[in-house]
This record gives sequence, C-alpha cells and structure tokens, in this order.
Amino acid sequence: MTSPAPFEGNVADYLERLSVQRGLSPNTVAAYRRDLDQFFTFCDRLGIEDLGGVSRKTIRRFLAQLQTREYASSSIARKASSVRAFFTDATRHGLVGANPASGVSQRRRPRNLPRSLPERDITSAFDALDGSEPKDLRDRAILEMLYATGLRVSELAQLTIDAVSGSYVRVTGKGGRDRAVPIGGQALRALDRYLRRGRPSLSESAGTPDTMWLWLGVRGGPLDSRGIRRVVRRRLGTFPHALRHSFATHLLENGADLRAVQELLGHIELGTTQLYTSVTRRHLRAVYERSHPRA
Repeated sequence: MTSPAPFEGNVADYLERLSVQRGLSPNTVAAYRRDLDQFFTFCDRLGIEDLGGVSRKTIRRFLAQLQTREYASSSIARKASSVRAFFTDATRHGLVGANPASGVSQRRRPRNLPRSLPERDITSAFDALDGSEPKDLRDRAILEMLYATGLRVSELAQLTIDAVSGSYVRVTGKGGRDRAVPIGGQALRALDRYLRRGRPSLSESAGTPDTMWLWLGVRGGPLDSRGIRRVVRRRLGTFPHALRHSFATHLLENGADLRAVQELLGHIELGTTQLYTSVTRRHLRAVYERSHPRA
C-alpha cells in the first residue's frame, strides 16, 4: 500500500530521511509508512489535494474516526505520533506554512507494566533444555543470550559471529546506536556449545559456504526475528520481550543502578527504563512485608 498520488512523493522523501539520516530500522520505517498511508488515504477521500490542504481539523477527524472504529488506544497514539512527526518535518523543510498537527493534543499511550518471568521458572525452563542436537544447542543459546543480555529480538537476529568478543557482544540498536553488552557465564557456555557443536552442522545442511550470521535455521540459512520468536514460543510459551523485561526487572530487584540498566537496554530516555521501577517497588514491598517484624 502507498499513499495517494498527491502525497506519495512527500511521504517517500520523509521515509528516506528517517532511514538514511536518523538510521531507523526497516521495521520502524515500515510502521511509519503504514500509519501515513492510512492518514493520507483518509485525506484523499475528503478531497484534499496537497499538504497545504491538511488542517488541524483534518487530523482530529482522522483520530476520531479511529476511535469510532474501536482502534486500541495504543494504536491511535502511535498513528497520531506518526502524523505529528511527519508534519513537524514538513514544516522544517518548508513544505507547509504552519504545522497543522501543533494544536492536536498529545494522546498518552497506556503504560502497561512489563511482564517478567520468575527467576526460578527461567532457571528450570533453561535447565530442561539439555538436548545435544544442533537445534537444541541453538535454542538453548538463543534463550540464554536473550535473558543474559536483554537484547531486542531484532538486535539478536542481526548478530554476526564476530559481534561476540570475549565476554561482550557488540550491538547496533535503534537509531544506529552501538553499545557493548556483557554476557553472563551461563550464556557464554551455551553459546560456546552451539558454536562448536551446533552451528557447524546447521551450516553444512545448507550445502553452501559458511555465512557470517550467528544464528542459523535448520536449512542453514540465517534465522530472522520471526524464527527467533518461534523458538521462544515453542520452548517457553512466551515472547522474546518477556525475557528482556525479566532481564531488566531482575537486575533492578537485585540492586542494579537504573542508569546502568538504561545503558544495557539501549534506551535513549531514562523515563523508558523507569517503567521497570514500579515493578521492583512491588517486589520490595513484598520483601518488606515478609521480612519486617512489624510490617
């Protein structure tokens, strides 16, 4: 799907700036594309022929229509943010005289508390993965790495063999920002077993020269984000982000500094990381009530 002809050129130019200048991931750029295509299709149906014809009222009508169609609050907030960001950029580049989105109220996204897995459940689930087949060794290494590093699934999928150096992994996160994340001993051992006994077998099954990608599928090709999600779903019955949430929550519960966790997660804003503190406060309250003689 693309935006109607009067707007497609402006949308394409904007998306290119997001990709090239800001270094946003293809998935993020694609999400902007979907939101903007939907908005400008709405504008086209109203008979609006260019960016100058978009008004504050247009944007408000679009958001009201989404609400009428019972879109989730988080989806409406994201689409409003996409439209707002587009017109901020268009104003900066002189494509519109005044920003029609500037008077549209910010819609707050619901801040759902992250769901983390209990430490004992993670330990028992990982220990149950004791198979020696290449696929078993790979899956155990994937799960250990997700929990040990807190990487996003997209970051894990993009790892190459040389990204791991000693006890650290070099990651390129959102916006093209690089960071080095330590790897714990359990994950290092699982990764070593996979690299020595699992990955070579998977690579040979492709019948092609070895690739640079760290994670390989059963046919020897690179394992993408979707494949990693299937591994986590099959092995743990949950999603990769649950392990990222668990990584952050367990670090904070055990006394880690919030700024350090922010750096490890690759968050730009500290406020994003602070969402986890409400989870740890509940943990501390439970510890207090169990431990204090007059609680």
